[in-house]
Amino acid sequence: MKKILLSALTGLVLLSACKKDNEATPTMQVSGALNGSNQVPAVTASGSGSVSGTYTPSSKVLNYTVTYAGLTGAPTGAHLHFGDAKHKTAAPTVPFSNLPTTTSGTFSGTVTLNAMQADSLTAGRIYANIHTATNGDGELRANLTVK
Repeated sequence: MKKILLSALTGLVLLSACKKDNEATPTMQVSGALNGSNQVPAVTASGSGSVSGTYTPSSKVLNYTVTYAGLTGAPTGAHLHFGDAKHKTAAPTVPFSNLPTTTSGTFSGTVTLNAMQADSLTAGRIYANIHTATNGDGELRANLTVK
């Protein structure tokens, strides 16, 4: 009887461990609209675009896709800023990779955030920015939301 009970208990423990390993890690959707009016201060720009992606809290991995059109010139830089996403500016902390050199385009990538960056993302204190020679402080900005 002890052997049967021990075998059953061992089986339950293994089944529980396997279930946890096979469960999908939840991801969150990241999005934001790129435009000049989101800049601080706002800029007059006819360009627009979007940022979309997924964020996995357990690994702190952010996958992103940025699409834009109508810039005044080729992008001179693009990155994520962590701070008050809607009212202030902050130093760039995560540069985007694969930045096109055209006035319209799409780029994507993956980045692993540190603890401060991850907390800022989930708290709504992050924005994406695309800079041009005409608008060196930023031509398009997207205040990112995570759901």
